[in-house]
Order: sequence, then C-alpha cells, then structure tokens
Amino acid sequence: MVRTSARTRRTAATAIAALSLAGLAACSGGDAAVPGADKGEQDDLLAAAPVASSLPAGSTMEKIKQRGELIVGGSLDAPLLSQQNPATKKVEGLDADFGRLLAKYIIGKPNVKIVNSASETREALLSNGTVDVVLQTYSINPERAKQVAFAGPYYTSGLVIATKKDETGIKAPADLKGKTVIAGANTPAIPAIKKAAPDAKIITFGSDPECVQALKQGRGQAYVQDEAVLLATAKQDPSVRIQGRPFTSDPYGIGLKHGDTQMKRFVNDWLKQIQASGLWAKVWKNSIGTVAEGAAPQPPAIGSAPGSE
Repeated sequence: MVRTSARTRRTAATAIAALSLAGLAACSGGDAAVPGADKGEQDDLLAAAPVASSLPAGSTMEKIKQRGELIVGGSLDAPLLSQQNPATKKVEGLDADFGRLLAKYIIGKPNVKIVNSASETREALLSNGTVDVVLQTYSINPERAKQVAFAGPYYTSGLVIATKKDETGIKAPADLKGKTVIAGANTPAIPAIKKAAPDAKIITFGSDPECVQALKQGRGQAYVQDEAVLLATAKQDPSVRIQGRPFTSDPYGIGLKHGDTQMKRFVNDWLKQIQASGLWAKVWKNSIGTVAEGAAPQPPAIGSAPGSE
C-alpha cells in the first residue's frame, strides 16, 4: 500500500531520515496526538514480550543483537500504524509495536531505529542491507516476492474508497467509472482501480498525506487506499468519508532480504508465539482497535498468502 513516510518520499533511497528509539519512554498526559497512545499499555505489552532463548551463530539475528538495535524500514506519519507522537517524539501504532516486540525477541530490549522509507525504495533498502526488516503495511504478492522475502502475513486489510464528505455519487468500485481517482505511487491500489474501472483517470502521489490533501483540494473525486490507513484519517478529519467496505484482501508481510531463509523462519516462529500468547491481539487493540469496532480479528495464518510460502 502507499506508505505515509512522506517528507522524504520523493527523494532517493540514500536520503533517509532515521529516528533512534532506545526502548519506550512515557507518553505525556492529556489528549494523545496519536490514536491509541498509552504508556501503561505499551509497558505491559513489552513486559510480556518473549525473548529468543538462543540465536544461531553467524545469523542475521546474531548480528542484529551484536549491533544492539533492529533497523526497520517504516513510516513516521502513518496514524494507527507507525506515527511519531509530536509530544513525546516516540513512534506509535501497529507496525511500530510489532517492530519493538521483534527487537526485544532478538536483542532482549525494544531498541529500534526507523529508517523513513517509501513504496519505491523498500526493496533497495532490504537488498543493500540498509534495513534489517520492513514493517510498513507491505502487501505480499508473488511479484514482490521475487525481490524480497516475506515473513507472515501478520495482518490482513483491504482497499477502500474515500471521498469528500459531501460526495453522493461514489459508493462502490463500479462508481469510479470515468472518475479521476487518486492513488499512492507504486501501490496495489493502481491495478485494483484499473480492474474495477478501466476508464478511470488515475493520478498518483508519493504519500498518504499528499493523497488526502489532493482529495480535499478536489484534484480527484475519490482516493483508493488501505482501510487501516484511512480509518484514522476519516476518524480525525470529518471532511473525509470512507465509502463502503474493503473490496480487496491485502495481506501484510514483514519484508526481509531475499534468500535469508533462516531469518524468515525465525520471524515466522516469533509471529506464531505472539499470536498464540495474545500479544498480537493486544497490539491490534492498542492501535487499530482504538477506532475500529468489535474484538480483535483472527490473525492470518503464517504462509497463507501467495508469495509468503
């Protein structure tokens, strides 16, 4: 999906902004600027998080532990997923919490460095070793799996249509026919729009904030994006409305360097542990669950998505 790591989105892969996180600091009191931010819940989450009993000699995991931090390709401005809290400077959300839990499993401490990455640069960041993993609502598909390895899937979302609040003529994918539709560059939204409405005019932007701004400016009549991203946008901005339910199923994977089967097996084993222990459901509840109704969904089966086998 389009990633909301926007400030450096259109720069080259080397122009990256890094944020070091040495564990979790307290969130400030008062109204949280990031949905779901809560120090007590995050502390409880980390206290219950498992740590690997041993790491294979010479493995990627051992090198990460020796370095003392997990380097994650991710976002700093994706609400509910991986967003920097302006008050505390900490990064909070579903992907951010999974990154900290994985870091603790490998290192024994939730030490993470987030490298602000873009849809267009994630594969390069993994292949050249700039990042250890990508945790950025990274949709698994067989084409991408030719370039990177995917652990998971760890979450399943889907594409939805967003419009301005007063839009009445767009309720379903078929209604995109003949419309100007906004999408994130290099995202699954583009082929999905072409399939639903072949004659739609698609305009793309490099980040979610840019896409939302274009929608509000009337540069397009609809914006197709992942539900997990748009839930927070619609919750915080009453001028944006989600029309209907997801019309695709998009499994998210943890991106790894292609060919590192040992690391993939290790991360999948960790995912199975946090699913079975209930930590997965707590991560969801602390993030997407703060705006979505109902109980936590059932986690997807590891290896169930084409490209993740």
